[in-house]
Amino acid sequence: MSDPDISVVICVYTEDRWEDILAAVSSVRAQSHPALETLLVVDHNPALLDRLAKEYKETDEVRVLANAGPRGLSAGRNTGIAASGGEVIAFLDDDAVAERDWLRRFAEGFADPRVMAVGGRTMPIWASGRRPAWFPAEFDWVVGCTYLGLPPGRVRVRNVLGGNASFRRTAFDAAGGFATGIGRDGDKRPLGCEETELCIRLTRARPDAILLIDDRAVIHHRVPEAREHFGYFRTRAYAEGLSKALVARSVGADKGLESERRYATRVLPAGVARGLRDAVLARPGGAGRAGAIVAGVLTAAGGYVVGSVRARRGDATFSVVEIEGTSHERGESRERGGSHD
Repeated sequence: MSDPDISVVICVYTEDRWEDILAAVSSVRAQSHPALETLLVVDHNPALLDRLAKEYKETDEVRVLANAGPRGLSAGRNTGIAASGGEVIAFLDDDAVAERDWLRRFAEGFADPRVMAVGGRTMPIWASGRRPAWFPAEFDWVVGCTYLGLPPGRVRVRNVLGGNASFRRTAFDAAGGFATGIGRDGDKRPLGCEETELCIRLTRARPDAILLIDDRAVIHHRVPEAREHFGYFRTRAYAEGLSKALVARSVGADKGLESERRYATRVLPAGVARGLRDAVLARPGGAGRAGAIVAGVLTAAGGYVVGSVRARRGDATFSVVEIEGTSHERGESRERGGSHD
């Protein structure tokens, strides 16, 4: 089987990340497996749209387009999917850079026709130059990175992580696009989980589908100084609980919390034990890491409870819509009660 053509989608929303955006695009253009195209999807920011269009007007392989849906990451990704021409669509965060073999590792994963998605490993670039001593590696998902507890190598998983992921185009034919109303939508609260919901929905639509993470597909993700503080840690953990409640509403708690149960019962207790051991041995940050793990669990659980109550009340809806241009036509969207407040 020949290597697939891969379109890369980078969703952007603010000029504050101008240099990061340029670096992300440059890393894609330097890939050992060349991308078919890079699509920069601008989220309802006309000034940024115009600036990027001027920056890349002489570049055929980079296309700049506006988010055609409601404000938010999910709609931006759906816009990129619909406009792309590749057999595979890869997603890269706008404040990350990919290593040279990033797309090559993705392409290798799709050699098996049953594989519908391949994710990679996301490494943090701390603004301060080093990980805060209190910040547990088990919670690196808080800053959009691969966390301690994920299995190493190329392994089968329930879901990939959205900022470093690729999907076969037929995955969207089978399952539809990213659900709007679950992930980040311009609100200040750092919601997430839209890729989790999509992956579970995909494996329900295609029970034979295989989803992989290959930790050799590496990107490096910036962590700004504001996200190195406990206040953001707590806010993000709470928002994750809210988002997980919506995922459970969409796909059921059994699948929606399947990986989280193992994480909470095995990975996190081991992390607390390591932190306490380090504290006894007078190693820096041990007690802080143990305390942060406990606080993160309790805060996420609180968010989940609040989100579940709001979902049952039907305070908000989210929807899964057909991606324009895909071959499978349902001609309808699905709406369910939920909350993203």
